[in-house]
Amino acid sequence: MAATGPIEARETDAAEPSVPPPAAMLADGVPPIPMSLVADTRPYLEYRTASFAGWNPQDRSMLITTRFGNVAQLHRVAAPGSARRQISFEEEPIFGGTWSPDGSMLLVEKDAGGNEVSQIYALDSGRMTLLTDGKSRHALGPWSDDGRLVAFGSNMRTGVFNDIYVMDPRDPKSAQLVLSSDSGGWAAIDFAPNGRDLLVFNYVSVTDSQLHLINVETGTFRQVSRDATPVAYGNLKFAPDGRLWVSSDKDSDVQRIGLLDMDTGLFTPMIDGGRWDISNFDIAYDGKTIAYVVNEAGFSRLHLYDIASGEKRLVTGLPPGEIGTGMKFAPWGTLGFTVFSNQSPGDAYSLDPVTLQITRWTESETGGLDPAKNVMPELVEIKSFDGEPVSGLLYRPDPQRHPGKRPLIMSIHGGPEGQATAGFLGRTNYLVNELGIALFYPNVRGSTGFGKRFVSLDNGPYLREDSIKDIGALLDRLARHPMLDQRRFGVTGGSYGGYMCYASAIRYGRRFNAANCIVAISNFVTFLENTEEYRRDLRRLEYGDERVPALRAKLEEISPLTRVDELKIPLLVVTGANDPRVPASEADQIIEAIRSRGGTAWHLLARNEGHGFRRKENADYMFWTTLAFWQRHLLGAKGRATD
Repeated sequence: MAATGPIEARETDAAEPSVPPPAAMLADGVPPIPMSLVADTRPYLEYRTASFAGWNPQDRSMLITTRFGNVAQLHRVAAPGSARRQISFEEEPIFGGTWSPDGSMLLVEKDAGGNEVSQIYALDSGRMTLLTDGKSRHALGPWSDDGRLVAFGSNMRTGVFNDIYVMDPRDPKSAQLVLSSDSGGWAAIDFAPNGRDLLVFNYVSVTDSQLHLINVETGTFRQVSRDATPVAYGNLKFAPDGRLWVSSDKDSDVQRIGLLDMDTGLFTPMIDGGRWDISNFDIAYDGKTIAYVVNEAGFSRLHLYDIASGEKRLVTGLPPGEIGTGMKFAPWGTLGFTVFSNQSPGDAYSLDPVTLQITRWTESETGGLDPAKNVMPELVEIKSFDGEPVSGLLYRPDPQRHPGKRPLIMSIHGGPEGQATAGFLGRTNYLVNELGIALFYPNVRGSTGFGKRFVSLDNGPYLREDSIKDIGALLDRLARHPMLDQRRFGVTGGSYGGYMCYASAIRYGRRFNAANCIVAISNFVTFLENTEEYRRDLRRLEYGDERVPALRAKLEEISPLTRVDELKIPLLVVTGANDPRVPASEADQIIEAIRSRGGTAWHLLARNEGHGFRRKENADYMFWTTLAFWQRHLLGAKGRATD
């Protein structure tokens, strides 16, 4: 039967104590959050994940990130199943690190309060030594194979654009500029085995990237890719023999793996994933094997490719879900990676490429709950208003525990160059398992993972609302689902998905009961004018250039703030004060507009967060507020999903 008792009790006990917001959280217009909600949800909040971050070449231990306290930190795991020993102890989260090739030095990145102004540090014996200037934005790049140099990106020269530097991290004063740029898309990718040639990448858009080589000793610079039309390059890696392997959509709609001739720019495809993108790959240190991941509509499939023979092998036995991007071979041949599955929270694994034996290194805690009882998603595929195929992942509550038609929340991913994948739902499993709410994660046009044609279908202001029409087509299908109650649908989304959240609430206000929009764009013009300058040109390519009068007029026309009079359903708006991507002013202006018209808008503002909440205390309070919002505006007057 449905879990109704605790929720009904919360609504009837007016004297119940409430949960205070965290010290850095402003809860504006949010009613008191009942303390009993904490007890009800506690097991779902106490899960952990462990993400593979690399190998220590000296002792063969695994480097992972996980959270024991408030934020994620680096940990060392000596052997499969061994205890996680924390090695970084910072107030700010640390999501990765990179060992020097000999294992003598560990480098990490860290920002402050989610501002994305990252600095590079050396971590040793729990102490962090700053290697950069402490004020500019930095992006840690690759080590040279001999461990003498590390490359990184920085905007220290202009304060805006990403230049490329190399340094001996043992002597930070040795840093030298090897490429000055006039855009924000440059990054250092990989050193050639000779230790002199550095591959760098200029990301122009999701469908256009360009490759160059820099000789770090002479400063000479030359372009490697020579494409007459835009081509996207994904992963790039030098093999031990000096050949450059890349994933690319050159002469294809999807990403394939092949060799790129550095003299002619000719791409020779060697591995393909059929109709699907190859999302990630790595090359073994002996140069014999490539491990690669095929993204099949949000589900990952791991394969091995024998370079000499061309033989391909599928790796079986992994939990169904998503394989993380940080996959890496160890010098001794073992492959490390992360798997995220709703029935197995994110954990670190290894693979023996000879025997295909899979070893699970970590088994993350799930608050005492059995993750195997979480539901797995169903793939829903339809044809949209114009015949374009679109899809999404549907999580349906157990019909034995929650009989009858269920309410649904549609959760729209950001990007827009992003994708809903079959990962671990974490806290959100409470909605499915305990409240009996179904969840749907759409991949509308503009999503990645379905080819370069599909990802470009929403570009510019004149095509932007076609993705909103996809939401309408998916609503039509979901409304006909025999297990879903179309009278109780809600919508949520973050970043660009937050814009989609506002826009869907406007266009389909009679079909949604409420909307929870997170770090969301409310006006494309003010967003483009106020997002960090180094990102502005990239976003103009996607959305349209607000400096062009005709485009500006269209951007204004399709912006939720312009059509706020049509937004009639209750809103919960969440933002971070330090967000460099979607400034907090985007939330402020739509909240003011809604309230001035007598509408309902709850507002959470975290003063120590940026583009999303990374601190557990903030994420927990946001979750409780979200639950209270759905209980009031989606589940009914008593805050319960009746059957």
